[in-house]
Amino acid sequence: MSASPAPNVSAVRSYLLGLQDTICAALERADATAKFRTDEWTRPEGGGGRTRILADGPVFEKAGVAFSHVRGTTLPPSATTHRPELAGQPWEALGVSLVIHPRNPHVPTSHANVRFFCTTPAPQSPDAKLQIPSGAASAVPIWWFGGGFDLTPYYGYEEDCAHWHRTARAAVAPLGETLYPRFKKWCDDYFFLKHRAEPRGIGGLFFDDFNEQSFDHSFALQRAVGDALIPAYLPIVTRRQATPTTDAQRQWQLYRRGRYVEFNLVWDRGTHFGLQSGGRTESILMSLPPLVRWDYDYHPEPGSPESRLHDVFLKPRDWADL
Repeated sequence: MSASPAPNVSAVRSYLLGLQDTICAALERADATAKFRTDEWTRPEGGGGRTRILADGPVFEKAGVAFSHVRGTTLPPSATTHRPELAGQPWEALGVSLVIHPRNPHVPTSHANVRFFCTTPAPQSPDAKLQIPSGAASAVPIWWFGGGFDLTPYYGYEEDCAHWHRTARAAVAPLGETLYPRFKKWCDDYFFLKHRAEPRGIGGLFFDDFNEQSFDHSFALQRAVGDALIPAYLPIVTRRQATPTTDAQRQWQLYRRGRYVEFNLVWDRGTHFGLQSGGRTESILMSLPPLVRWDYDYHPEPGSPESRLHDVFLKPRDWADL
């Protein structure tokens, strides 16, 4: 966390709104049929957002891209567990989060999130820089960035995994040579279903509480990660979206989607924060797939492509140097 001169919240907001527009436009072009519906909402305690949902397309069964800029008077428990000194402080959070559930089982699910968080003793306009009044309890706000993106395949393809991670590495390389290996490991550790002792997918990037060097440097990292999502994901979609499929493969996709649901509801800090802070439920749970199944004590046939996903691909690997 950082206590430094007031960050430019207006610049963060402008970037995130533009990022949502860019991603939605790219996904509509890739699907070629379905369009996003826009749902603008306000939050009683302060702020609001713009949720966009695409459904029932030939390529994307469901895609949600949500922007939010919300405020509150007291930080919820999910935000103060590791920061007890911030308990009771007013807060402000901005972010874009997305999840893409493809129709073809050979196309992986993708998730991304970029966010900015700060605490301050005084509310402010969403379109102005943070202003701290004279005599306030704290001279400057405490702020940090977080986010990343990860990939959840249903069938493993090494070239897809390598492309995903090479794009991630290239995105953050200009900001520091150590960032990719550090954020890759963080992603592998975070997107892990502890109750099943298995990873959710093949990882990518994940970071939180990031405020290194300066606001400008940290903001540049957020933009680098946000801008890399489409170049990382759409080439994989293009490569796999026409792969012939069977009903058995579709059932496997629905079964594996259950792991996605379990992680989001049981472990994800963003979901917990949204629910604990009185957020908009429809927007918080937009990440859930439209269809899913659970089969009791199911195990794929040894040696099958389904078994290979777990035995080979859902293991932390140095994909970028494959």
